[in-house]
Formats: sequence, C-alpha cells, structure tokens
Amino acid sequence: MPDKLEQPAPYGDFVLPFDIAQAGVRGRLVRLDAASARALGAHALPEPAARVAGEVVALGALLGTALKLDGRLTIQTKGDGPLDLVTADYYGADENRHRGVRGYARVDAERFGALEGREFDKLAGKGALAITIEPQRGGKTYQGIVELSPDGIAASAETYFAQSEQLPTVIRLAAAPLYLAGEKEPHWRAGGIMLQMTPDAAREGVESKSDDWERLSLLLKTVEDLELVDTTLAPETLLWRLFHEDEVRVQPPEPVIFRCDCNADRIITVLKSYAPEDRAGLADPDGVIRARCEFCGKTHEIGPDSLA
Repeated sequence: MPDKLEQPAPYGDFVLPFDIAQAGVRGRLVRLDAASARALGAHALPEPAARVAGEVVALGALLGTALKLDGRLTIQTKGDGPLDLVTADYYGADENRHRGVRGYARVDAERFGALEGREFDKLAGKGALAITIEPQRGGKTYQGIVELSPDGIAASAETYFAQSEQLPTVIRLAAAPLYLAGEKEPHWRAGGIMLQMTPDAAREGVESKSDDWERLSLLLKTVEDLELVDTTLAPETLLWRLFHEDEVRVQPPEPVIFRCDCNADRIITVLKSYAPEDRAGLADPDGVIRARCEFCGKTHEIGPDSLA
C-alpha cells in the first residue's frame, strides 16, 4: 500500500525515522494532528488527562513503527489515581489499511475534582505500564510491564527499554490542545521524539560512543513541547537545531492515521456466549443491543436476528 496520504497540515500525522550513524544512534520523530484529534475527540477528558492520553498515543506510534509491526501494539497504564486507565493501540499497515493509532482514557470525575495539583504522579497514582506486542503473521505475543514512573509516560517508557531490551533510550513526549474558531472542543495534537543506541553500539561499549550518547541525550532534552506539536515546523528543521554538529540521515516519513478496528461481528461473537436471559438485560426496549466503542465513539446496533 502506498504511504502517500492527504495531510491536513504540512507536517502532521507522520513518523520520521532518522539515524546518527557515526554515534551509533537511531531515532524517530512523531507528530500527530488529525490522528490525535480523532483519537482524543471521541470522549471528553479534563485537559491534564487528555495530555497524558495524547502522549500515550504518540508513544504507540513511535514504538509500533520502530518495530515495523504488522499486527498490533498496545500500551496501557493502570494506576490508583483518578486517571486509572489509559490505553492506546497502534496497528501496522496491511494490504487494505494504513498504519494507524487510537486511544482511550478513563477518569474518575469525583476524585479528579478533589485532586490537589495536576502533576502526573497525583493524576495517575501508583501503578504499572504494560506494552503488549501482537504480531499478525508469525511470532508470539509479548508483554512487558514496568512500574509507572512519577515523572510521566516518557520516563516510564525509558524504564521499559532499560529493563526489557537493555538499550539506552531517551524519549520526549508532548500533547497540547488547539482551539479553533467556531469549535467548542479543542483539537488535540501530540508529538514525540526518541533516541536509542543501536544494539551494535551498545555491545561494543566504546567510550567515544558513550560520550556521544550522553551529549546527544542532553541535546534531546532541550526539545520544547511546542516544537513537537507545531505542524508548521518542518521536522528536518527541528533535527537540524538539535543535531547540526552531527551527520543526521533522515529516512522517508511514514504516514499515520486514526484507525479503529472495532467490529460488530466481534461483539456478536461475545454476545452469543451469554445466556439469552443475560442478553435480554442488555437490550433497549426495542430489542436492539447498542454497544458504543470507547475508542472511536461509534455505536454498533445488534438486533435479535443477528443473535439467533
């Protein structure tokens, strides 16, 4: 399937791979516009919670494209704070569909209202971040779980890489609302950038490579949130600002769309496993069971004939 898609903004809805070969470092830059707006627009969230959800969606695009996954990658956080659940799916491209992302977050409104401060550790509380990789063809499902870092989603993901792949990794994530004239709800953008030492460089352990890594990591941490979500800023311009002293090689961008694979047939299969009396309790007065997808907001109507 071709990668070319019509984009709502010049530099939105893509992942841009790059590498700094001399330093043994590879990276990826993601910026989401229409995809993140759709992912966060299906359900209203308080702004601090939406920022976290946007960061998780951006992280899903970074990791999913890095793995060149043909199946699904799921990132999920569970905590004991008011933002007790955040989940995002990345779907790899296939012969019929482009690569895409979706996301969902759940907030306890009463506990959120009573919260003092909006820092991540208070919002999500103590909990875990799980990354599940499900290849479509071949390979086994893999899941890695790490403790949620009080410093946020990016720090939690860095811990995941340190423990599971033992590769030095640094990540910056951001999400921000854009308020458009005539629209009540914000248009959410999300972005992120990741640097990772290549396996060969990590194995070699050359002192010069370690020095390069420390220097490049410090440079990455100077990225501003606005630079990650600004769709008027060319990604090459951002990479030049950060790494102009190094030879950065940029690869072709990989477009990313909003994609939800919710399916009425799957819902029917689940409902058929219920006893008839249990299904009756789920139906509206007209006999139709209406199941709303929390990711895209679509309501699937399942009539009695479908369950016969």
